Amino acid sequence: MKRQVYLEMKSLEQARDLFFSRINLEQIRAVECVSAEDSLGRTTSEAVFAKLSAPSFHSAAMDGIALRAERTYGTTERNPRVLSLEEDFAWINTGQPLPEQFDAVIMVEKLHEVDEEHVELRSPAHPWQNVRKVGEDIVATQLLFPKNHCIRPYDIGGLVSAGVFSVKVWKRPLVAIIPTGSELVSYNALSGTEGLSGNRLIEYNSHVLAALVREAGGIPLVYDIVPDSEEQIALTLKKAVESEAVTVIINAGSSSGSKDYTVHVIRDIGEVLVHGVAMMPGKPTILGMVNGKPVVGNPGYAVSSILSFEQFIKPLLHMLQGNHPPGRKTIKVWPTRDIPSKLGTEEFLRVSIGRVGERYVATPLERAAGSITTLIRAEGIIRIPALMEGVTQRSQVEAELLVDEHELEDTVVIIGSHDITIDILADEIRQRGYDIRVSSGNVGSLGGLIALKKETCHMAGSHLLDTETGEYNISYINKYLKGVGISVFNLVLRDQGLIIPKGNPKGIRGIEDLERQDITFVNRQAGSGTRILLDFRLRQLGIDPAHVRGYDHEEYTHMAVAVDVLSGAADCGLGIFAAARALDLDFIPVEREQYDLIIPSEIINQSKIQSVLDTIRSKNFRNRVTALGGYDPGNSGNLWKEIV
Repeated sequence: MKRQVYLEMKSLEQARDLFFSRINLEQIRAVECVSAEDSLGRTTSEAVFAKLSAPSFHSAAMDGIALRAERTYGTTERNPRVLSLEEDFAWINTGQPLPEQFDAVIMVEKLHEVDEEHVELRSPAHPWQNVRKVGEDIVATQLLFPKNHCIRPYDIGGLVSAGVFSVKVWKRPLVAIIPTGSELVSYNALSGTEGLSGNRLIEYNSHVLAALVREAGGIPLVYDIVPDSEEQIALTLKKAVESEAVTVIINAGSSSGSKDYTVHVIRDIGEVLVHGVAMMPGKPTILGMVNGKPVVGNPGYAVSSILSFEQFIKPLLHMLQGNHPPGRKTIKVWPTRDIPSKLGTEEFLRVSIGRVGERYVATPLERAAGSITTLIRAEGIIRIPALMEGVTQRSQVEAELLVDEHELEDTVVIIGSHDITIDILADEIRQRGYDIRVSSGNVGSLGGLIALKKETCHMAGSHLLDTETGEYNISYINKYLKGVGISVFNLVLRDQGLIIPKGNPKGIRGIEDLERQDITFVNRQAGSGTRILLDFRLRQLGIDPAHVRGYDHEEYTHMAVAVDVLSGAADCGLGIFAAARALDLDFIPVEREQYDLIIPSEIINQSKIQSVLDTIRSKNFRNRVTALGGYDPGNSGNLWKEIV
């Protein structure tokens, strides 16, 4: 099949203008009538007027006596007046109807009871004193709410008290979601704990999109997974357009591959307005119209799918309900490193945010469009405009928050070498009841020390081996953090070694085999402790790195190395035992190394830092780390060195 190439990619602004200009809201949205008690969060489709006055009768606003005000005129402390029950006044409680012959209420506190039949007044009353008059709150026929008013909890009280027991609102928009892909399988089709057979993937985008639709006030209609067949996709799209759905999302198949049929299907039975939007992630988005209904070809990668939804479907759903998407709070942040970006494409960069000192710092997460965890872990999004080639760590930029701002105050930012126990630490902190988030960035041990020097993190994870002394971290701290008071706490001792496929099919024995030309290696990034260990061992063995196939192939985490080995992209890689064990791979030990947390001494006494250290020292944390395999947490949380 002929591939569809993005010949006329639109900017995000152009795409939005073109898409929304073609949508006839009055044609696709509908009105429904709901009871007042069920109207919370709904938006009125027409003005709402009161049917009754409230209150509907004159009533007492205080406990006391009802009387005619003119009977009290001239009353003073020196000239009190005695009134008789029934003849001059009647006892009344708050909320009771005011007898027709009376026009005022005097509070019981202002009275002197002479006897059961008489009271004495020492000050006059005025007409309608302490009286709630008819219509004081609401007058019949008055406007309660205009069109496109979102009903709040207290508005329901106004509706009922005004005699409006049902209200016309915009109908919740029904959104058809069509997941496509022959490789996909529904999680409902998986039995028990059995793994996926063949090259199958669990389809989850439709569940995310359905949740986003509900969050925006709509109702999702999710179709069964449609295989990569132009005919079946077309048939399902026609069915969806003929349903009561006001808009249709076709998930996946929107790119330019040979089996990306969505653009052809939309063009054959409708009109393609846009194919390709200059945004990242989300570039393959398709915007079209079929029978007067908007249809969006939504990218298959998870993050692309979500960001495409937020730019096009989310605002549409709010428009259909007569309101606007809630705005996200923004704050100014300092990037922890320079972030280049592609000129001509607006980028939505997911970042982890924490407060270090007086500044909010933002650490960029992986840019992979298919990595849903980058949104799970993100506290914010930095939007890099299409006309910028990136942002630098020397300038503040604006970030849209994905969490409440107060959560950033209790965030501990850990930057440096990747280790699985950091994830255990983050969970165990919450298990112990601390309201603290851990934000981690994997930039290697040396990168962590540099981040500490720049004051862009609270602590650095490091396992830098001094190849001359055999000591970990201290010489590097003295070199890169000169003049900074530092406390070094041990997190774990851990086993580093070669991660290899199950059964060791190539008979790898150790580092000495890396120069074999039938072995492909996957490396860690320059500046990481693992890379330093590898280079040290290669020098010991007299092996030129240029003779190691894959030496320039770099990954940023131990799990990424293990995944490369599992997938066959590499025959081996240097990493920790726990990563090999997690993916059921074999392991050849090379070194038991020391992994430390490097913390500026001046912040040691901060409560959140102490909470982290207390957690590391806890029995439960140590037990969980031990269960991972390849770790010795015997000294976890112990102060190892103080450097002034």
